[in-house]
This record gives sequence, C-alpha cells and structure tokens, in this order.
Amino acid sequence: MRKNFFSGIQPSGRLHIGNYLGAIKQWTALQDSYEPVFGIVDYHAMTARYDPSEMQGRVLDAAASYLAAGLDPERGIMMVQSHVPEHVELAWILNCVTPMGRLSRIPTFKEKVRQNPDNVNMGLFGYPVLMAADILLYRSEIVPVGEDQVPHLEFTREIARRFNNTFGETFPEPAEVLSSGARILGLDGVDKMSKSLDNCLYLDDTDEVITKKLSTAPTDPARKRRDDPGNPDVCNIYSYHKVFSTPEELEHCAEGCRTAGIGCLDCKNILIEHMKELIGPIREKRTDLLARPEELRRILRDGGERARPIARATMAEVKERTGVAFEGTAG
Repeated sequence: MRKNFFSGIQPSGRLHIGNYLGAIKQWTALQDSYEPVFGIVDYHAMTARYDPSEMQGRVLDAAASYLAAGLDPERGIMMVQSHVPEHVELAWILNCVTPMGRLSRIPTFKEKVRQNPDNVNMGLFGYPVLMAADILLYRSEIVPVGEDQVPHLEFTREIARRFNNTFGETFPEPAEVLSSGARILGLDGVDKMSKSLDNCLYLDDTDEVITKKLSTAPTDPARKRRDDPGNPDVCNIYSYHKVFSTPEELEHCAEGCRTAGIGCLDCKNILIEHMKELIGPIREKRTDLLARPEELRRILRDGGERARPIARATMAEVKERTGVAFEGTAG
C-alpha cells in the first residue's frame, strides 16, 4: 500500500523557480510512489495582511501554476485548505496539547515578527499548529520538505507524540523527504528567493524578462572587466548552473571564469537558454489554464470532495479518543 503525504504552498502570489525546486518538482517526482494530497493553504495566507477581493484569484493562480508545472489531479488530490473544515477543527484540538513556550521558540515566528512588527497576530503565532494539522489530518507518513522546513516537521512529530501519549496511538510520526535539488539564492545573491524582495525568476516570466533579469544579475564582484579571472564558487549565477546546466556546461563555465576565457555574459547566456526552456512551457500551459477558470474550480472542488472522507475519518477517531464525540454524532 502506498504511503500518504500532504504538502502545501500558500496562495501568496506568483510562484518562482525557488518554489519549483523546493516543492513542486519534488511533488511531481513522488506522485506515482505515494498517495499525495496537494494543498493550497489559504488559511495560512490570512496571517499576513491581504486584499480579500484578490484571494480567489490567488488560489486559481496557484492551482494553474501547480498544474502547469506537472502536478496531476488524477494521480493525487489537489484541494483548497478552506474547503476541508477539518483542518481548522483538528488544529484547535492540537492547540490544546501544544505548550505556548514551545511555539514561541520556533525560529520562523521570530523572523516573521521582525519582518511584520505591526501585525503580530494569534494566527501567526499558532500557524505551525495548523501546519501540523494539515499533515496529520491525512495520516501522512512522509512529507516532502526543503531543509528550512525540517524544524517545522520535527515540531509536527512532537505534537503527534504528545497527542498519542495523552489520548492513545492515533497519528504516525511523519518522516521528511528532503528535496534532492540544491537550494538557490535570489537573483541578488544575498537573500533567499522572495517575492517581497523582488529577487525572483517567476514561472510566468516572459523570455524578454528572463533575459533582462539574468543579464543584470550580480556575479563574482572581483570580475570587473571581461578579461579579469574570477572564482565561480562565489558567483551566484554559477550556483544556478549547478542546478540547471549539464556537467559539460558547468565545467565550461567554471574553467572559463577562472581563466577569463569567457565573460560573465557568455556564462549567463547559457543559463538564460535553460531558464527559457524550463519556464516557457510552464508559462504557456499556465496561461491556457487561467483562460479556463471553471475548469480550475472543478478540479479544486473535486479535490475537496475527495479529501473530505479522509479528513472526516481522522476526525471521527480524534473525537472519540478525546471524548468529545457523542454516540451517533462523531464525524
């Protein structure tokens, strides 16, 4: 029997190649080996200020991007978190076995407080519990994550153990499946790829935009002229080559950089072609899907309907174990 897993991304705007490498590419590779539930986690997106009139469009945009990048709703469930109310129902119960002190020590909470000091809300504080509920609701045995999400998964395992020790064995402790792809920084070479920092290559960028962004991206600061030798190991563009270029191209760029045999723009042009080859088909399919919003809504409704029986079965057991279910009313 194939193992379950849940994984999700917020509908927080346009997806970029960091999202693709860190999540979507890994999801597509696991579709035939596991029973996946792919979530568009709109409740999580509410922890930051947003325009309510844009939320539905953001959900459809995310769905189109996921499908265009290779997720198949026939081989897994693609759903919207708010379509399955058991997510927040389980989160409340898990809140009741989660110490506040443990939540306050989660590094990402402190980071978000620094980034949004004027919007520190209870949802932001407690969102790791909702994240744990997302995963445990589907009895996930594995969760595909990037390295930066491993602490959150360990927190999920802690909650599962605490619940099991308190109420009886109910949830598996999910293991992480780390992304095999290398992590890349944003185009600035300083911070991780982030929409708020505008240092992204987006999955809907045109060929012209891809060319412009990469042509102006910083490289080895020591290479100020075409004939200056450089160090590829400190060049952010070279780190992209490690992910997207062939071994022969990688060696060509590294040797050319060290000997000044090629210029930075020559190196960038190789990468530009690879980015066009990756992003172009995704962009075109995404555009086609967004032109058919009712088809996207149908896929998401179907996903919600397929997810609900799994979620109801979990909640029926949780309610029975916690003593809140009356006979004949659980689930």
